[in-house]
Amino acid sequence: MRSSSWNKRLGLALALGLVVSACGSGAATPSPTAPASTPTPASTPAPVDTGATPGPSASAAPATPAAMKIPSSPVTINVLDVAGNLQLTKAMMENFKAKYPNIISNITYTTATAPELAGKLQAQQQGGNVQINLVMTGTDGLSAGIKQNLLTKVIPDHNDMLPGLMDNYLAPAAAMQGLAQGFGVAVVYYPSGPLLEFNPSKVTTPPTTPAELLAWAKAHPNKFEYARPANSGPGRTFLMALPYMLADKDPTDPVNGWTNTWAYLKDLGQYIKVYQTGTTATMKDLASGTVDMLASTTGWYVNPIILGTVPKTTAVGNFANMTWVTDAQYAVIPAGVSADVLTADLDLIAWMLHPDQQAISYDKGYFYPGPAVKGVTLDMAPADSQTALKGVVPSQFDTWINQFPKVTSLPADAQVTAFDLWDKNIGKK
Repeated sequence: MRSSSWNKRLGLALALGLVVSACGSGAATPSPTAPASTPTPASTPAPVDTGATPGPSASAAPATPAAMKIPSSPVTINVLDVAGNLQLTKAMMENFKAKYPNIISNITYTTATAPELAGKLQAQQQGGNVQINLVMTGTDGLSAGIKQNLLTKVIPDHNDMLPGLMDNYLAPAAAMQGLAQGFGVAVVYYPSGPLLEFNPSKVTTPPTTPAELLAWAKAHPNKFEYARPANSGPGRTFLMALPYMLADKDPTDPVNGWTNTWAYLKDLGQYIKVYQTGTTATMKDLASGTVDMLASTTGWYVNPIILGTVPKTTAVGNFANMTWVTDAQYAVIPAGVSADVLTADLDLIAWMLHPDQQAISYDKGYFYPGPAVKGVTLDMAPADSQTALKGVVPSQFDTWINQFPKVTSLPADAQVTAFDLWDKNIGKK
């Protein structure tokens, strides 16, 4: 929590900054994304209380850092989540609304699947009535939005509101930010997978190679499962990791470089009864005994155990020659939002990258670890997150993360192409 003395110094600094600005100085005060302007948060049992009690008017609202801009009047932000991201970021958004009522007066939240995103945005944009103001998405929705020109270009167009963005990211998160092509901002990151999650009473010797997995599936038909890649983090991670493990010609080219992968998935598909439309359904299948093993990731192993979706006895394994296919989730702004909404969106996105807000993303392990920026450790997370994660996160996760190489997910066009090819050639049962 910020001390009163720090708040006094911030108020004085901002007052001086306003005087300098009025005199025509071009000097910029560091934004909320710059570590130098953000006090190191203490380890606290709850999201950081970041300011004074909100007042009813702009004059009563707290002073804002110079990189932030103020809309002509407070706006309502309608957030659409197509990635399950709100469990990581909703508290950050609510903290911002409480801190800056002169920017955002209200936030509404709705959810949908990633494949539904493009159609929803297209309908509103073609009708000239964009009601979705901010989208929280994985690389699936991001890729579709970029390909169909549905998103607002944020970088470099609005660098002034996100200064130091790339410098503040963890290196793998910075690489994932590159996939956004300027049309979004990565707000959470994790190494992802591919991992195998299984019932240890049924899978006594877990596979460690794709060949062993295929042999196991053949010997245990309909007992392995992964979800449709276009709407599943573990599904698409498994899909994009196979070209590396199978020594395909070009792991970044699903059309001409994945000969081994497509052949492998066709073979594996003979022993898979159904491709679920989302990851949660696969977890329920594992818990019920419908399947004994499935494709997973760090977060999808940890979070369902904490939530009680799968038993605590559920085990996790790795491929011996794996390459991590990293993942991130993004804040993207639909094309066609008003100037005031755009301003508020950018202020909110910058806020979510504060280290104290990033610590909230540890959550219940859904995107474990979660933070995308440097210097955010578990002891900075809310106490309930620390308690929930204790004893659930396998110790070998850190070993595997350090041991195996990391690559980013496919770029937008290639990812959409891979999903389409999978739907056409593999997913039809």
